Amino acid sequence: MKETLRKIMKLAWQFVKRNGFTLSEALKEAWANIKLVNAMHKGIVKFYFTKVDGSKREAYGTLSSEVIPPVGGERKNNDTCQVYFDTEKQAWRCFKKANLAI
Repeated sequence: MKETLRKIMKLAWQFVKRNGFTLSEALKEAWANIKLVNAMHKGIVKFYFTKVDGSKREAYGTLSSEVIPPVGGERKNNDTCQVYFDTEKQAWRCFKKANLAI
């Protein structure tokens, strides 16, 4: 539980510093991101995010090891983006964590 709260606060402060959110907005967005990741580890989840061009995108994604294909190679970690496996396109996708629609 402490680790989850630590992640939420770290993500919320990131939203405040980089995206100009108020602390209240940042905490709501951080909680939504953490809940989404937890749900994606359990199965396929429908969620929405705002694309860079301003349009909303509906996505069906997962992080469940039962659904995703084996991953080869190493990738650099980016703490501003959330990576997920798109079950419709059968490919890896990502979105900016600050753009998750709640």
